[in-house]
Formats: sequence, C-alpha cells, structure tokens
Amino acid sequence: MEEQTNETEVTLAVAETKTAVKPPVSQLFLPISILLAALIIAGTLIYTRNQGGNANNGSAQIAGNNAQVQPGGTPVNIPTSTPVNIQIGPNDHVLGNSNAKITIVEFGDFRCPFCERLFQQVEPQIKQDYVNTGKANFVFRHYAFLGQQSVWASEAAECAAEQGKFWEYHNWLYGNQAPETDLAYYSKANLTKYAGKVGINTSQFASCLNTDKYAKRVADNLAEGQKDGVTGTPTVFINGQKIVGAQPYANFQSVIDSLLK
Repeated sequence: MEEQTNETEVTLAVAETKTAVKPPVSQLFLPISILLAALIIAGTLIYTRNQGGNANNGSAQIAGNNAQVQPGGTPVNIPTSTPVNIQIGPNDHVLGNSNAKITIVEFGDFRCPFCERLFQQVEPQIKQDYVNTGKANFVFRHYAFLGQQSVWASEAAECAAEQGKFWEYHNWLYGNQAPETDLAYYSKANLTKYAGKVGINTSQFASCLNTDKYAKRVADNLAEGQKDGVTGTPTVFINGQKIVGAQPYANFQSVIDSLLK
C-alpha cells in the first residue's frame, strides 16, 4: 500500500514538472511574433542590398560593361571595356571632318522611336559641339531590323544619296517619323513622295527604290552591326566605344571628352 502511494506521488510530481516546464500558448505568441518580424526585416534588408548592388553594377556598366536593348524596350547604358574596331569605308555617309580625331558611328533604324529621340534630343548638341567644330565626324549605318518597311526606308535613304541628299532624307525621316504600327507610312510609294519634299528627283528615286538597288548594302550594314555586337537601336560607337540606347547627352559628352584628352 505504501509503495502504491509513493508511485502515485512520483507520477503526480512528474506531471506537475511537465506542466511547469511547458508554457501556455499565449506566452509563446509574443516571442514567435518578434522572431517572425526579425526574419521579415532581415529579408527586406537583404533585398534592399541586392537592389543597391544592382544599382552599383549599373554604374559599373556605364563605366565599362556592355548592355543590350531590345526593340521597344527601355535602352540602358554604356560603353564596352574593349573598343570595337570599326573601319569607315567608301560607302559610309560621313558628316563633318573625315580626318577628325573622333569618329561617331550610329547604327539606326528609321522606324525606331529611340533613334528618333536620339536624333531630336542628343545629336544636335553633338553636332554643334564636336562635328561642326571639326573635333569629330558622324557616320550613319543602317540597322534595319524592325521589318520590311524599315528595309525600304533604309534603301530609300541610299537612293537619296545617289542625288547627294542622304542627310536631307535621313533628317526628314527622323523628323517626321510615324508610329511603329503605321506600316503604310513607309510604303515605297510614300517614301518616293517624301523624297520630293527634300528636292530629290522622284522619277530617278522611284526607279532606284523599286528595283531594290541597295538591298544588299542595307543587308551588309545589318550584318556588320551584328558582327560588331549590335543587338538593338540606336547603338553608337565613339572610336569603337559602344553606347547603347538614347542616352542623355552628358553620357556621350563624357566619352568624347575623355577620348579627346
């Protein structure tokens, strides 16, 4: 009888001990909440740091890495760490002093909205500060990759060049660009009509355009651009240093001034 009583007391003691060790659920709620909050905050800090790291990488890209842009996407950054060797040939259209220390080569599509932005917002300042002063020359090459209408527009510019009006026609197309969706705007008939607006003989022009006389030259420009690492427009090379997209004028100025030194 005494042994049974002792066993009962021991059992009760163990039960009481377990009860004392195990805290109520309500007491666990606060520390668990604090722990979860700490984990969330830590996760947020890691994400923010990663974002900051990406921003720093973006700065590094501006200083020297290559970036890419897809048609219709937001263009990003500049130039490559290793300059591309681009040779200017007899079929290139050169604006300014051909013997200038700086050669600026743009690969563009006449239907590309970012090319239009570059033409309107950046190129006038580049031409004023560097091309017109003899410090640089400017070359345009076709990168007609937005469809058949882009190819026709580039061929049309080459037909304009036959009559010494390449830059006049180039400027008209960018100064009067239609939305990308307006394909009819760049029909051969319309491109011929636009030629008349800049003093081109439209009969000679139409004969040139309708026979696709410069189709190979336009295709060769595209192939050359691809070989040089062009994947979208506008892509500009300044003495081989690549700048992708319609970057602010200050980005171009920085590269040009560093090369002039």
